[in-house]
Amino acid sequence: MTDQNYIQGVFDAQKAHQYEVGKTSYKERKAKLKALKKALVHTYRAEIQAALYADFQKPAADTDLNEIYVVVNEINHTLRNLKKWMADRWVGTPLALLGSSSHVRYEPKGVCLIIAPWNYPLNLSFGPLVSAIAAGNTAIIKPSEMTPHTSAVVKKITEAVFDPKEVCVIEGAVETSTALLALPFNHIFFTGSPAIGKVVMAAAAKNLSSVTLELGGKSPAIVDETANIPLAAKRLVWGKFINTGQTCVTNDHIWVHEQKLDELLSELQKVTLAFFGENPEQSASYARVVHQQHAEKMRSYITDALQKGARIVMGGEVKGTYVAPTILTNIADNALLNQEEIFGPVMPVKTFKELSEVTEALKKEEKPLALYIFSRNRKNIEFIQQHTRAGATGINNNVVHFFNNDLPFGGSNNSGIGKSHGHAGFLEFSNERAVYKQVLPGAVELLLSPPYTNFKRWLIDFTVKYL
Repeated sequence: MTDQNYIQGVFDAQKAHQYEVGKTSYKERKAKLKALKKALVHTYRAEIQAALYADFQKPAADTDLNEIYVVVNEINHTLRNLKKWMADRWVGTPLALLGSSSHVRYEPKGVCLIIAPWNYPLNLSFGPLVSAIAAGNTAIIKPSEMTPHTSAVVKKITEAVFDPKEVCVIEGAVETSTALLALPFNHIFFTGSPAIGKVVMAAAAKNLSSVTLELGGKSPAIVDETANIPLAAKRLVWGKFINTGQTCVTNDHIWVHEQKLDELLSELQKVTLAFFGENPEQSASYARVVHQQHAEKMRSYITDALQKGARIVMGGEVKGTYVAPTILTNIADNALLNQEEIFGPVMPVKTFKELSEVTEALKKEEKPLALYIFSRNRKNIEFIQQHTRAGATGINNNVVHFFNNDLPFGGSNNSGIGKSHGHAGFLEFSNERAVYKQVLPGAVELLLSPPYTNFKRWLIDFTVKYL
């Protein structure tokens, strides 16, 4: 447990220093981001790979693509656009306020807290930090205690690149998170489950801290009768089994038109074998779940589904923290796989006859972080989008919208509050400060001030009707 006095001391130091950081220029913020990029790509890349492998056997290639590259991509995008984002945005002024000008000034929110999860511990620590730095904030990062090796590297990199008065990593478990959440941060960025998101939001409310909640939920994939099944299968297997299913934006489950069920199941098996071989446990390309407790949760989901009539198409083995890539069908409505966010390498496949069956079922559930549509029929694609709600939609692909920094990333209600990445992330860590400047001395409102003579009443009437 981290000492409470230390936590308070770091917070107080950043609070005292926040205005100096807030005054930093585009060049100064650019230099900080470049230093972070250099540390990730050149200085600590091998250590990052080793740490993630130690935590849950994440392949080095996955670490490069889904941890390091994601942050570097965010940095590069920010460097290309930051000067424009920081500039004042001039807006129109109504005729009734003739003689004045108006603009929006982007100022940092101040002292920020970033609570990162265990599934992408480097990506989701430094990704939000890029936006926080771009907007001119100080930040405390609380990495996950579930991935201690990666958390240690995150701390090491942060200490090498930043002054602790600007960015600091504080490690610890639930007690540390609780102590941090009690402090009056100006903004809190949390990535994790909806259940913990509610705890974070409740704590933030006590200090009226603004929040960004990147949550999750049961993101569905819908495969209609017109879809390119072999291509859909490749993308569904990649999206589901990368990071062993421990991805908030992965396809939680699949709805497939009943005419395409057999073809899809065959292709899913074929692709899984091509990716990971006959024995995925021995594959250098297949990770583990984060700890034994999570593996047992996957076992309980599979067991519950089988007891309620499900059929295993492939996989189903659980050994230590190894959970085989698993595909099931005939899932009962009351099975745990239908009730809980799976967050593991277990892929339920359900069938439908009419798209309305799917959309009506989805309306009864919480809004997902993403919804994926595999179809070559424009009317079907539009029908699904019109009759569902989601944080994002992927058409004939899944997960990869996360890599496009021109798209705002985030959920809706149960799957999240607020957006991140690119300009959306910059705005999330900024206060849009309205600036109104009186240019001419004769302001219109003075003509309309008391006493209300007949002439002023005429002016007011004219203003109401025409201005």
